[in-house]
Amino acid sequence: MLVVVAAQVGKVLTPGLVIEALREAFQAPITVPVRHHHSIPRGADETATLLLMPAWQTSGGYIGVKIASVFPLNAQRNAPSVEASYLLMAGDTGTPLAVMDGRAITLWRTAAASALAAGYLAKPNASRLLIVGAGALAPYLIRAHATARPISEVEIWNRDASKAEHLAARLDGALRVRAAPDLEAAVRRADVISAATLSTEPLIKGAWLQPGTHVDLVGGFTPKMREADDDCVRKASVFADTRAGASKEAGDLVQPLQAGVITEKDIKGDLFDLCRGLHPGRARADEITFFKSVGTAIEDLAAAVLVYNRVKA
Repeated sequence: MLVVVAAQVGKVLTPGLVIEALREAFQAPITVPVRHHHSIPRGADETATLLLMPAWQTSGGYIGVKIASVFPLNAQRNAPSVEASYLLMAGDTGTPLAVMDGRAITLWRTAAASALAAGYLAKPNASRLLIVGAGALAPYLIRAHATARPISEVEIWNRDASKAEHLAARLDGALRVRAAPDLEAAVRRADVISAATLSTEPLIKGAWLQPGTHVDLVGGFTPKMREADDDCVRKASVFADTRAGASKEAGDLVQPLQAGVITEKDIKGDLFDLCRGLHPGRARADEITFFKSVGTAIEDLAAAVLVYNRVKA
């Protein structure tokens, strides 16, 4: 059985490879049970989350499961907020084939899912990217979005401005990367806005969005988490990675649905619809598009199979 550490994952993957692997996965017959989502109280100020995410290819192939933990206060401990392990098995016998660094798999596939959606929803000439949040996912989102669209300028905003400045200095190079001191001004300048935070209060205001903007929300994965306000979903064409998951687990859709700001019919499509050609994606140059990613085991399985085959080769 292979043991694949994070460094190996990074050596065998590129954003383009993962984006195409995800596109093929959303077109293929894959079974994805509802993921197990367990809250674990850890003192008065923190509730951790344990996620169990299985998926399998319908006809043989592979079976996989990710076990992930989310500890929101780990940043204060100088530790990653998300940790995970991935077990890949043979689909015809259940034989374990590989154990992989699940955190690395998660970073790569999450960024690739956002870029996959942006390929359908962002303007073809989108060149200005705003990253909201300077955590571990931010560099992966930048690389993935720059693969999907001709990104040449990147701004990074973070509540702790010093973290945004440090990350921008580290990433500045082929792409012009700068820290954004003013979130509103940066939102108004951006063609693509990609948020990856653990916020429970809306950060992005719909009033700031300009015609043609694409909003990509990655961070919130519980009904209480929120990265954009009601006005964002009210004025945008709304999409999700999966209708079933995002409409039940992601606060950026759950809360507007419960408040009657939007209805289920206002979610125009998901990655199944986009990748299978059932929805064309962006319809107009001035259309504001909104994509909510909550994560699905389809993406983990696709990325893990890609890593396994490339490490073996």
